[in-house]
Amino acid sequence: LEGYSCPQTYGTMESFLEVMDQNKDLTVILIDIGLPGISGIEGIQIIKKNYPDIDILMFTIYNDPDKIFRSLQAGASGYILKNTPLHEMKDAVDLLSKGGAPMSPEIAKKVIEYFNKQPVKTNEKSNVSLSPQEGEVVNGLVDGLSYKMIADRMDLSIETVRSYIKNIYKKLHVHSKSEVVAKYLKGEI
Repeated sequence: LEGYSCPQTYGTMESFLEVMDQNKDLTVILIDIGLPGISGIEGIQIIKKNYPDIDILMFTIYNDPDKIFRSLQAGASGYILKNTPLHEMKDAVDLLSKGGAPMSPEIAKKVIEYFNKQPVKTNEKSNVSLSPQEGEVVNGLVDGLSYKMIADRMDLSIETVRSYIKNIYKKLHVHSKSEVVAKYLKGEI
């Protein structure tokens, strides 16, 4: 992809995790689900625990709801199918690097269908207390804004927005933007 480099590829999650500490400058990782040994979904959890700022884009053939939601709950920032044309793949990586959450159209449809089937919960907010600024960042995520767009909206630096995001993740015990949005849509924050 023009403008991007792929410094390494690995056939198993184990081989990647062995050298992960040598690749701390990575910003985006593409992961398949059906890997031998540790699955891509299990790998997401390990990576996010140690490197919460790295964006993980699922790049897989699987489009069933269980794998989609398990990936997103584990901390994936996006979900693209392997039949995605190369120019759309570049757009997805661009969007991800700007704080977005790219999904193949059929994956996005399944996510929306899932939430449309969920009962609306009222008055079940968690005991988590977000600062007004953190609440504004959450609203930006719900509106589908990138980190940069949230920073512009709030007249902050992108680093400050990233700091708020880290605090929000810790307070809500989540690992991805999609989990924050899901908690918001469920009325939990």
